[in-house]
Amino acid sequence: MNSDVLIIGAGVIGLCIARELHKKGFRRIEIVERGKAGQEASFAAAGMLAPNAETDKIDDFYHFCSESNGLYPGFAAELLEETGIDIELDRSGTLFLAFSEKDAAVLRNRFNWQRDAGLRVEHLTAAETLGLEPFISTDVCESLFFADDWQVENRKLLAALLKYTQLNGIEIQEHTEIQRICLEDGKITGAESASNKFLADLTILATGAWTSLIKLGEAAMPIIVKPIRGQMIGFHPHERLFQRVIYSPRGYIVPRADGRILTGATVEDAGFDKSVTEDGVGKLREAALEIAPCLGDFEISDRWTGLRPFAAEGLPILGEIPNAGNLFVATAHYRNGILLAPLTAKIIAARIAEGKVSEYLKIFHPQRFRGVEQLSQLL
Repeated sequence: MNSDVLIIGAGVIGLCIARELHKKGFRRIEIVERGKAGQEASFAAAGMLAPNAETDKIDDFYHFCSESNGLYPGFAAELLEETGIDIELDRSGTLFLAFSEKDAAVLRNRFNWQRDAGLRVEHLTAAETLGLEPFISTDVCESLFFADDWQVENRKLLAALLKYTQLNGIEIQEHTEIQRICLEDGKITGAESASNKFLADLTILATGAWTSLIKLGEAAMPIIVKPIRGQMIGFHPHERLFQRVIYSPRGYIVPRADGRILTGATVEDAGFDKSVTEDGVGKLREAALEIAPCLGDFEISDRWTGLRPFAAEGLPILGEIPNAGNLFVATAHYRNGILLAPLTAKIIAARIAEGKVSEYLKIFHPQRFRGVEQLSQLL
């Protein structure tokens, strides 16, 4: 069957784009996934929505993150109505702790420039910090509180998006690795795996860390995306100990509604190796115990990895391949795939369905890669 839209990749980005296109009237949408839908980087994430706690400057990327974060209350409500699944958007805010004078100096500098830039940030004393989170370490010196930085249960988000596809007839072909984008007479006609060809009027690459492994016609993919491994561990106390996401300069903990506590995350250039290492686990446990020594009373209940898609400067790649007309890219969200999914989906869908060109498509355009510019001259 010839689809209107072929989406390669069934992570949070691909699934969100499929939903947005369906809401704009597209009905023949097919998604192809190399493994099991929603089980790669999106599943491994911690679900933090932290545009303020994680930024060092106010730039285009910050505005992209902040705007997407602002979509989450409406996005969560819509998904609950559409699928009956609560994605557990938690708006309790985020703490960033200092445990030394060096840490505190960095936090004060951040507080000063963010306050001057008009961001919502509070500087808390040690006593005020412990008043909010009494189970953290009494060694805390001070903290910053970011009321507009939240979290979502990313695995329930994926479950909701997958249910949306099931309820609305969006087909997902799992365990099918796309090897090549089909290029015939200067036009993209779809994609093919080792055993099948998928024809489509329009193709979208939402392939995360695997983007550069796909050939474009007979040529190498002109977009460079590499995997960056992130290891994580989890604890599961019998009761909920913490109310909000808590950072230190060396790690973070994310409390879930069911009592689980996620701890992350390593940043490792290890290729496609998804191993969990004793060294990585040890460093994560050390970071968790610095924040909350009481976690030392609990065994590590889970450990896992994800491969984040990283491109030049850590910025996403969004938009169409010039002159192709029907090949779009939405990848390289690196550590912010969950955060950026709602806005990424909206601007890609608006470009396809209505011809609207967001400023973000101009800023994060794939043409910033030299190989894409050379390829466009052949189309």
